[in-house]
Amino acid sequence: MKRQFLSVIFIAAGALILASGCKKDSLEPEEDPAAGLHQIVSGYAIGAAVKLELYGNGPLSAGYTPLFFVLYDSVTNQLIEDAAIELRPMMNMGAMEHSAPFENPANKAVDKLFPGSVTFIMATMEMGSWRLEITVRRAGKEGRVSVPVTVSEPPYGRVRSFVSKANGDKLIAAYIEPSKPKVGVNDMEIAIYRSQGMDFPADSSMTVTLTPEMPSMGHGSPNNVDPVHIGNGHYRGKVNFTMTGLWQLNLGLFLEDAVAADDLFFEVNF
Repeated sequence: MKRQFLSVIFIAAGALILASGCKKDSLEPEEDPAAGLHQIVSGYAIGAAVKLELYGNGPLSAGYTPLFFVLYDSVTNQLIEDAAIELRPMMNMGAMEHSAPFENPANKAVDKLFPGSVTFIMATMEMGSWRLEITVRRAGKEGRVSVPVTVSEPPYGRVRSFVSKANGDKLIAAYIEPSKPKVGVNDMEIAIYRSQGMDFPADSSMTVTLTPEMPSMGHGSPNNVDPVHIGNGHYRGKVNFTMTGLWQLNLGLFLEDAVAADDLFFEVNF
């Protein structure tokens, strides 16, 4: 009887170990929230006990640049999905510093990512270097981290600085879409910001016209839709590319009935 009792114990223990082993082998690895994105830099916001990872769609370049933050608890390494992130891009040019337009992420992650953006108004150069000053607040704690970043010059300019002919305001226009142009009708989007010292508030006051042309062929295209303001300084419309090649997107900006700019354009080559 005693032998039978011990046999039962050993069999039960073996089954438990086997079940445990099978369960471990069947666990799926945790999904990487930044899969497919390009990691730019990481750092620690120590006061908030946060490890921060910064990603982009690719290496940073001058112009409107989407950024994606992933936050981890620096003690438990658990993903954080509720936090306030405040950005401040800064370029140090030796004798002076300046900032750039930016959009802070919302306080709630989207698919475990905190999306925001910076419009880098120029590339990193010999006498000027960029850094991102990032403040993280969560659970009553606050931490700051400053990380250097390198910004390259894109093949075609994606940001324009100009002075409004209507009222003398200093403005910045940034190209956003189409990021992957195709023959046919594409979503077209730009953002406009006012330049006020270290601050760059979004501008929602413009009426925008769009006139695409293909300089090498001497023609434009039909069925375009002028961009209109959709919020936060973003203007969205439609652009129709009738063939591949180098296109020039001519923009007219108007403040009520006055011309703010009539010589702005962005080039698209695909």
